[in-house]
Amino acid sequence: MEVNPPKQEHLLALKVMRLTKPTLFTNIPVTCEEKDLPGDLFNQLMRDDPSTVRGAEILMLGEMLTLPQNFGNIFLGETFSSYISVHNDSNQIVKDILVKADLQTSSQRLNLSASNAAVAELKPDCCIDDVIHHEVKEIGTHILVCAVSYTTQGGEKMYFRKFFKFQVLKPLDVKTKFYNAESDLSSVTDEVFLEAQIQNITTSPMFMEKVSLEPSIMYNVTELNSVNQAGECVSTFGSRAYLQPMDTRQYLYCLKPKKEFAEKAGIIKGVTVIGKLDIVWKTNLGERGRLQTSQLQRMAPGYGDVRLSLEAIPDTVNLEEPFHITCKITNCSSERTMDLVLEMCNTSSIHWCGISGRQLGKLHPSSSLCLALTLLSSVQGLQSVSGLRITDTFLKRTYEYDDIAQVCVVSSAVKVES
Repeated sequence: MEVNPPKQEHLLALKVMRLTKPTLFTNIPVTCEEKDLPGDLFNQLMRDDPSTVRGAEILMLGEMLTLPQNFGNIFLGETFSSYISVHNDSNQIVKDILVKADLQTSSQRLNLSASNAAVAELKPDCCIDDVIHHEVKEIGTHILVCAVSYTTQGGEKMYFRKFFKFQVLKPLDVKTKFYNAESDLSSVTDEVFLEAQIQNITTSPMFMEKVSLEPSIMYNVTELNSVNQAGECVSTFGSRAYLQPMDTRQYLYCLKPKKEFAEKAGIIKGVTVIGKLDIVWKTNLGERGRLQTSQLQRMAPGYGDVRLSLEAIPDTVNLEEPFHITCKITNCSSERTMDLVLEMCNTSSIHWCGISGRQLGKLHPSSSLCLALTLLSSVQGLQSVSGLRITDTFLKRTYEYDDIAQVCVVSSAVKVES
């Protein structure tokens, strides 16, 4: 009968402990009214308890700290820290000890060991300590693989490893919406408003340290999350930017194309990269987390081949008195030169002054020209500027522009302030 040899016990012991901040101690208060049988006994016991808060003994939250009792939750963007200790439990000297820590994710395997050099020898009751850190950048299952190899006094090479499995959870739910700063395609502008909705999907409150938008090289960004009070910039969310569990907060940003790109309409039109959000928060006793979204993209509004935009227009004008506007016409084509003709069509309230059907000449690709136009209104109130027609004589194609802008028409007896 064949007998398997007994499994040899290892001379070294491996211990792994996650390093995390302590939590505030919680107790269950037991109290009663003075007319009850115990009288003031329970209240006095709580006042004498060193773990309670002076003057607020009946609160569950104490002022003492307690060490973590379990592995706890790990969220995306936080830093995972772990303490690794290899102890010599034997009574003999162990040589050539090599401790290796790898983190296995669904997509890669990372070496977290501070040093890959072997320790020459380890005496009895001595240990090798190491602390590893890793900023978690993936959601899902992670496996910490700790491997130890060494040589005994007899020259035998030994090897063992342990696995520690944990889940990385998603801390925030981020949704983005884009708004184009135009009322219609005839008066389109290149300004883009980005609304970022950030929801705390953890079980503890967060302190939102920073939420910013890093724009792409084509845009400048303006944050619209503060107001000016008495000359001081104050956050719209108050002085304490806490986000409670399952709460959502909206952040707003305005992006404008830089001058060198705004003058080239063909670059801005189409799918453009706006930038990415950078979010930094703190939880519990100051654990810091950070997330960066991928590059945000939006579909820019279609300009067509010819784009008309207003450069200058008065807010208020007098009834039946001429006023001036300045229009900018841009050839959005990147290849074709246009030969343009401008027609002005009167409406029931707006009348154009000048020659309709005049030649604007040739307009080269991605170039623009400015026109000063004169018109008057025969009706009071808020009137819409409409009736411009631009025809490309090469393709015999006409572009119609109505509801370009609105002006307030008042009686000539009312003084119009500049």
